Amino acid sequence: MSEFIDFLSEVFIDFGELRSKRMFGGHGIYHQDLMIGLVANNELYLKVDALTEDKFRAVESSPFQYNKNGKIVTMSYYQAPQEIFDEPRLAASWAQLAFEAAFRNAAKV
Repeated sequence: MSEFIDFLSEVFIDFGELRSKRMFGGHGIYHQDLMIGLVANNELYLKVDALTEDKFRAVESSPFQYNKNGKIVTMSYYQAPQEIFDEPRLAASWAQLAFEAAFRNAAKV
């Protein structure tokens, strides 16, 4: 596991337990068995949905994108605001938004 993944446990100490799982060259970040984030290239992205995406855009966050067979694929994960890495309470509130988005997404299935 990378140092960055280990560091996320400290960042989200006020939110609760996280676990990670390797996936596609990165890591999925889980809370209560829901994927609330992903890490790619040591960058954290948090889950968004229609109710939370505007909050991420308001802080000029960018979506996670990757190239698949020459096409850009955009996923429903946005870059975490940099401020959360120094403020556990702020990190907890952004993680809660991601958890709620993941919960709503899971309820659709």
